[in-house]
Amino acid sequence: MLDPSSSEEESDGIVEEESKEVTAPQAGSRISPSRTSESSGGLAPSSGGRNSARPTSPSPSAASEQEKEEVEKLQREEEERKKKLQLYVFVMRCVAYPFNAKQPTDMARRQQKITKQQLQQTKDRFQAFLNGDTQIVADEAFINAVQSYYEVFLKSDRVAKMVQSGGFSANDCREVFKRHIEKRVRSLPEIDGLSKETVLSSWMAKFDTIYRGDEDPRKAQQRMTASAASELILSKDQLYEMFQNILGIKKFEHQLLYQACQLDNLDEQAAQIRRELDGRLQMADQIARGGKFPKFVSKEMEAMYIEELKSSVNQLMANLESMPVSKGGEFKLQKLKRGHNTSIIDMGQEDENTLSKSDVVLSFTLEVVIMEVQGLKSLAPNRIVYCTMEVEGGEKLQTDQAEASKPTWGTQGDFTTTHPLPAVKVKLFTESTGVLALEDKELGRVVLHPTPNSPKQSELHKMTLTKACPDHDLKIKLAIRMDKPQNMKHSGYLWAFGKNVWKRWKKRFFVLVQVSQYTFAMCSYREKKSEPQELLQLDGYTVDYTDPQPGLDGGRAFFNAVKEGDTVIFASDDEQDRILWVQAMYRATGQSHKPVPPTQVQKLNSKGGASAQMDAPISQFYADRAQKHGMDEFISANPCSFDHASLFQMVQRLTLDHRLNDTFCCLGWFSPGQVFVLDEYCARNGVRGCHRHLCYLRDLLERADNGAMIDPTLLHYSFAFCASHVHGNRPDGLSTVKVDEKERFEEIKERLRVILENQIIHFRYCFPFGRPEGALKATLSLLERVLMKDIVTPVPQEEVKGVIRKCLEQAAQLNYQRITEYAKIEGKKREMYEHPVFCLASQVMDLTIQNAGRLVTPAKKLEETIRLAELVIEVLQQNQEHHAEGKEAFAWWTDLMVEHAENFLALYAVDMDAALEIQSPESWDSFPLFQLLNDFLRTDYHLCNGKFHKHLQDLYAPLVVRYVDLMESSIAQSIHRGFERESWEPVNNGSGTSEDLFWKLDALQTFIRDLHWPEEEFAKHLESRIQLMSSDMIENCVKRTRMAFESKLTKSSRSTDFRISPTICTMFNVMVDAKDQSAKLCAMEMGQEKQYHSQIDDLIEESVKDMIQLLVAKFVVILESVLAKISRYDEGTLFSSFLSFTVKAASKYVDVPKPGMDVADGYVTFVRHSQDMLRDKVNEEVYIERLFDQWYTATMNLLGTWLTERMDQQLHVYQLKILIRIAKKKYRDFRLQGVLDSTLNSKLYETVRNRLTLEEATASVREGGMQGISMKDSDEEDEEDD
Repeated sequence: MLDPSSSEEESDGIVEEESKEVTAPQAGSRISPSRTSESSGGLAPSSGGRNSARPTSPSPSAASEQEKEEVEKLQREEEERKKKLQLYVFVMRCVAYPFNAKQPTDMARRQQKITKQQLQQTKDRFQAFLNGDTQIVADEAFINAVQSYYEVFLKSDRVAKMVQSGGFSANDCREVFKRHIEKRVRSLPEIDGLSKETVLSSWMAKFDTIYRGDEDPRKAQQRMTASAASELILSKDQLYEMFQNILGIKKFEHQLLYQACQLDNLDEQAAQIRRELDGRLQMADQIARGGKFPKFVSKEMEAMYIEELKSSVNQLMANLESMPVSKGGEFKLQKLKRGHNTSIIDMGQEDENTLSKSDVVLSFTLEVVIMEVQGLKSLAPNRIVYCTMEVEGGEKLQTDQAEASKPTWGTQGDFTTTHPLPAVKVKLFTESTGVLALEDKELGRVVLHPTPNSPKQSELHKMTLTKACPDHDLKIKLAIRMDKPQNMKHSGYLWAFGKNVWKRWKKRFFVLVQVSQYTFAMCSYREKKSEPQELLQLDGYTVDYTDPQPGLDGGRAFFNAVKEGDTVIFASDDEQDRILWVQAMYRATGQSHKPVPPTQVQKLNSKGGASAQMDAPISQFYADRAQKHGMDEFISANPCSFDHASLFQMVQRLTLDHRLNDTFCCLGWFSPGQVFVLDEYCARNGVRGCHRHLCYLRDLLERADNGAMIDPTLLHYSFAFCASHVHGNRPDGLSTVKVDEKERFEEIKERLRVILENQIIHFRYCFPFGRPEGALKATLSLLERVLMKDIVTPVPQEEVKGVIRKCLEQAAQLNYQRITEYAKIEGKKREMYEHPVFCLASQVMDLTIQNAGRLVTPAKKLEETIRLAELVIEVLQQNQEHHAEGKEAFAWWTDLMVEHAENFLALYAVDMDAALEIQSPESWDSFPLFQLLNDFLRTDYHLCNGKFHKHLQDLYAPLVVRYVDLMESSIAQSIHRGFERESWEPVNNGSGTSEDLFWKLDALQTFIRDLHWPEEEFAKHLESRIQLMSSDMIENCVKRTRMAFESKLTKSSRSTDFRISPTICTMFNVMVDAKDQSAKLCAMEMGQEKQYHSQIDDLIEESVKDMIQLLVAKFVVILESVLAKISRYDEGTLFSSFLSFTVKAASKYVDVPKPGMDVADGYVTFVRHSQDMLRDKVNEEVYIERLFDQWYTATMNLLGTWLTERMDQQLHVYQLKILIRIAKKKYRDFRLQGVLDSTLNSKLYETVRNRLTLEEATASVREGGMQGISMKDSDEEDEEDD
């Protein structure tokens, strides 16, 4: 809140406004003497008393310039103080008795603003969370979100500037974080049983915990509740206190003014309003008669101006008429028109406005409390007594029964009557003891005539006794309270004499009745009568004190009511009663002249009049006290004699300053209480709505220029009001337009246009992160309104679009300049911290940084460009996320923002081109820059393939083509050199050369794919070229592998000593890997390319087929070598006979080994080793199965062919043993390797098996037999063989 003295220290710029305090310019206006001169009236003593320590003005010859300035400053401060005191009096009256405005309850609730210290505290709390210094449990995703929020938002200089402007609240912090995490949460994978809304709620709860820190949430809630309540509605005392702070009024000054103005007396305040409205009507008549009109835009408006003044006063009168007599009461006044003012109502209607006796209706409530009876001695102590009470003409009530020894009750009876002088009867009864008695016996009675002024406490009254009561001193103690109705303003006994009423000087009971807010009547009543005997309607009368009238006996203190042609004289029995009657009638008549009691006049004229003040009322005491302190000048000043336009301008300006400095993020909006007081002031004092809003706009624009955050919606509201008024649309019912209003409006319109355009240029800094919410949209809408020539003709959309386009062009330059400066500062900081001489003096460091800046390397320049690109992307993403609301104001806002982004990127393109020009032609380090920018641009619907995007493609397309050319040449050379030196050692899925080839092809294809080239035709060209290149490379690899395989087999052994080496398996694996890689690297889908790809697959299949055939052929050759060995035992050959004879002869002397078993064992071992090696080392099962099938089939064919050639010969027993062993082992081994039965049990195998079985049967009958070798399956044989 503002310091009370701060509002007194204003700049010299308002001195000129203060000097314009004007008195009523019309002739005949009543002006307070104290306003005509600074040294005259009641203000001179107060200024001397309050500033006794201030120096007196020195003589011109001796005073220095400094002393003169000091004196002038003191005089300005004193004038400022007086002006604020007078203004406070007007404000107090508006608060005390409002009849035009109410405190609005539909205004948006304002949040508590965040100060610089609170922002730093918030940063510390989030930093503590990120450092792990809190007990808050969070997952990695939430920590990353908080880290980003802390770095991007909380540490932003734009947020710090917003805090400084007073437009940043805790709700803004929360909403930005909520918007920040929504995209992150939506991108998280789905988790069963956990919805995204649950995650959002959990994250927001953790955010609130971090933001709150160690603060007790209950205290924060209580503080927020209290502040919210103060924002909604304020009591009168709170409003008084607020405007004391706004105007710098001391507490004792408020108390003096409050009591002297009788602000707690609603009748006095209503009378003050009536006097003010009469004064305004008189001023309107004076202006009309004198012709002193303000300067209007047209002469015809002068007559309209008078009608507007009178119409506004009539409206206020109507509002006042609708007010109840007392605030909060249910009683409503009768709606009567005023009849005494001939300038408003025609005299012909006077009869219609004359009151009749039936118009005056009073209703009284009486409370009768019977306490006890004293002096009752004649009755026996146990006799029952009771009392009855009644108001004449009403019902009768009875007390409880009591014994005569203790006649006390305390019983209350409530009555309602319309008699101002009712008769209350109380009777005392005792129960009759006689058998034939029909009624109880009355002992005594008392009849009272109470009035609202009668004492309220209980009193003893002597009762009138009956014949049945022998007691002579019987008294009853009772209390009667008669409440005064709301429309009865005063009552009592007066002497009266008049010409038309009360024609005899006689004491009567009078009641001052308020029939409506503008109609009062003096009514005289008789006892037990509800209608007045006579009445005097006070319209047009003037009441004042008068001297005693000769010839009138009765009454001590006189006063009269005077009207043209009529005078009514009244007299009371004491001075205080007279003062009260005159004050009440003064409020009722609405007269401008305020009666001064003779006692006060005596006090002003002499010092010895203190004794005459003894019977003065308390209100007179407060008035004297206010006069003593110099406040009488402000209380008695005529409101109509002031320039309320300038006074309101001052109070509105000070209120705005107070509002902007309170704890709420108001954005220029007044609180409900402030709006209520300002509305009431304007209506009550005739401040024109256009003037009010023009002053408001000027004040708001000044605060905006000084860095305060002002809601554009508020500016729009006030501007629209002024524009409607100036262009004759009558928003407040006024059709007159002053020249001054129009000139000021045009000036503010131009000033507002400049400010709005500047805000659009600085939209990232005026509305950081889209806060305040909806401000950018409101700014754009307001700019369109400002550009309109009048209130009806809409401005062409192209014109608005052109203005905003120009602003956004400047915004692009500004934003890029800011981020380049930020990047330079960030780069220098990084250099400083990384530099080895960081600890040296700052001068040395500056020189180092300067030298480093002159010797920027291409790599360093590229690094800075990439960092700048990250900042550019961040700015564009924030624009899309936080400043897209402009499309709600204009559908084409998105197009302008796209142009803005292109202009922004064009500025970056200059620096990017300069950085790429100095890069080495052999360097490919700039591709990350393309990927960074392209990944952002290609996902943006509006920027994809835009100007900058196409420029980026044109810049990098030659680099990509050159890179692919060089990679193709390099891969081809690596294939040639690699296969020349290839050792065919197994590496992963193939050989070293094939693995290197496929890795390079995959890396190149991944690189091209990760480029995500946006232009479809070139992207397809790149993809096609890479895939065709991959096809060629794989084809070359397959052919070289096929050649190496054939060469390897050719050089290998032809006997059973041959072993399948890992190199052969590696070659197979190269083929397998080539097939897999071709599916991934050469996947084409269209036309000729698809056919080309199928050719690659066919080539691989053919090569694998050839390799299998070569290997099977090798296996056949080895079997042929075995069969060639046993062919020597063919029947009928010389070698066979010789071998048989030799073996037989030798077997008689030594143990000769079985001939031929080593050959069979060697072959079986070779087969099993080859099978195991192929099964273990080759990665493709299909190729192995195909190889085993062909191997088995080919070898069986060879055996069948060999046996067929010897169909006519009997096999040698040794041949038979070897063949049986080979056939059986081959069948079993290939069956174990998974060869299908259809292949194993082929016809050729059956032929071989049958032949060998037949030969076995023949050989078994020979000498020596088969020695356990048989074609029959046997486990023992298998174990023996194994």
